[in-house]
Amino acid sequence: METINRRTFAKATLAAGAGTALSRTRILGANDRINLGIIGPGDRGHSVWSQFLKQPDVNPIAAADVYQPYLERAAKTAAQASGGKIAQFEDFRRLLELKEVDAVIVGTPDHWHAIPTIAACQAGKDVYCEKPLSLFVREGRRMVVAARQYNRVVQTGCQQRSGNHYQQAVKLIREGGIGTVHKITAGYTRNAMPGFKPEEILGPGKEIPKGLNWDFWLGPAPAVPYDPFRCHYHFRWFWDYSGGQMTNWGAHNLDIARWALNAKGPRAVTAFGGRYAIQDGGETPDVQEVLYDFGDCVVTWSGREVNRTRDEYLVFHGTKGTLSIMRNGFTIAPETWRKADKPAVEPMQVKGDANQSQTSHIRDFLDCIKSRKRPIADVEEGHLTATMCHLGNIATRLGRSFKWDADKEEILGDKEANQMLSRPYRKPWKLE
Repeated sequence: METINRRTFAKATLAAGAGTALSRTRILGANDRINLGIIGPGDRGHSVWSQFLKQPDVNPIAAADVYQPYLERAAKTAAQASGGKIAQFEDFRRLLELKEVDAVIVGTPDHWHAIPTIAACQAGKDVYCEKPLSLFVREGRRMVVAARQYNRVVQTGCQQRSGNHYQQAVKLIREGGIGTVHKITAGYTRNAMPGFKPEEILGPGKEIPKGLNWDFWLGPAPAVPYDPFRCHYHFRWFWDYSGGQMTNWGAHNLDIARWALNAKGPRAVTAFGGRYAIQDGGETPDVQEVLYDFGDCVVTWSGREVNRTRDEYLVFHGTKGTLSIMRNGFTIAPETWRKADKPAVEPMQVKGDANQSQTSHIRDFLDCIKSRKRPIADVEEGHLTATMCHLGNIATRLGRSFKWDADKEEILGDKEANQMLSRPYRKPWKLE
């Protein structure tokens, strides 16, 4: 298994894009099997990998990860699914050099989404990238540019879009089924007190575990000493790697809200919040309130780790009724106007299936690899939703409002806020 030489990254990335992506792409027929690799088969990555391998036209080829136990688990899962062995790499670029690989899953922590996705596009691979698409706004736009330049199918892992009941609900809302919607409530709440850090890692002895390349795990993020609390699932609570529950669950629910509004993005954002109650060393908010102005509709995001209220998940407030939707279905509660004899809409309850959403989302990506159509959660849609999340976090961190030009992707009249649309990469990592 090879180790990474960071100083050769820029040269290798340029080399990967030197030829046309088309020259290294198989033309797949409807009945052909798709040769698949995965970059980052950790927590969520391995779950998605397992789901992909249930599809009859998927052939597992290779896995890449900086943590050896994750590689071994991915290989074991592939062997159980196909009966064969897969190639294993510490350096994802070696995986991308395999000409037989048609597509890759990017299941890494958020700060490692852009570089492998762009490199994969340059190498002629289609990409299924977990949400949120990016760590910051400018990064996401570069991912869109790469997908278009190299004619790649890039699906964002916002699987709610593929849920039958989500599609039914969005169609109903757009057609005025609950009247005009001027207010949408989105959120994710739970009680995670007293915090996330496990007792076993509170004390000393933070040695890098065998099989983990910590420097490579950090990649473009600032160099810091190894801390087990920053790894695996809990990377989400650090700004260098993620954006808290805003980019974790907001990337799902704000995506559906924006989809239903058929809008690029808000025209203004304001927010407040912080890490008030949980004192475990994390950085992202445990209480967060964000308001998005879409002109004729206000969208709110409520994030809480200190008190749980299930009815804040995703609610569309229409003039004729209220539609509340979760992964297990949606309900419509009619509104009765003061002078109306009866409600303008009938109550409704529709069941949903989270497993169907995930399976259909994967199927959509695989089918688009063969048809070359754009998937339901195309990279552009993933970027616009991730941007909405990033703007909410920027407003929260600054504690103030700003105006947003969704066409130019610029914050108006606020130099400090505008600078937060991008972040420096640790040298020599960069996007070509």
